[in-house]
Amino acid sequence: MNEKDSRGLKTAWFAGGCFWGMEHLFRKLPGVVAARVGYMGGHKEHPSYEEVCSGTTGHYETLEVTYDPARITYEDLAKFFFEIHDPTQLDGQGPDIGEQYMSAVFCSNVEERRIIENLIALLREKGYDVVTRILDASVPFWPAEEYHQDYYNKTGGTPYCHLRVKKF
Repeated sequence: MNEKDSRGLKTAWFAGGCFWGMEHLFRKLPGVVAARVGYMGGHKEHPSYEEVCSGTTGHYETLEVTYDPARITYEDLAKFFFEIHDPTQLDGQGPDIGEQYMSAVFCSNVEERRIIENLIALLREKGYDVVTRILDASVPFWPAEEYHQDYYNKTGGTPYCHLRVKKF
């Protein structure tokens, strides 16, 4: 269960394609305290980027978001997630094709699952054929290699796979 830490902060996990772009955009949200990229959902412990990209580990490129629930809600984070990637693309995101780039949310509790299910239902009512998977956050999050962390700030680049499209 996603309880608050000693500072009152919570954690959420989203997979929506290339984790560099997700991290870059989430870091800008008021109330987001930290974001780090990694891998979640697979069967191998401590997978490397190369292993995840091979498609043999079952992991998703995932963003771990630490946030202050007094400043931003889980629902607002989830809405933002659905607006910065294409939750209807089954085989990846944009030019990034493969299981590791597919859309998924790792829920820590019943309330998070309810929020995600409701948002998906709203999107479907609006005509979006959402394929986002709802998974259990009890699986480990494995941080990606250091060179992947805060990638766009390190390289001076900008996200090419993620663009915000208002859906709610």
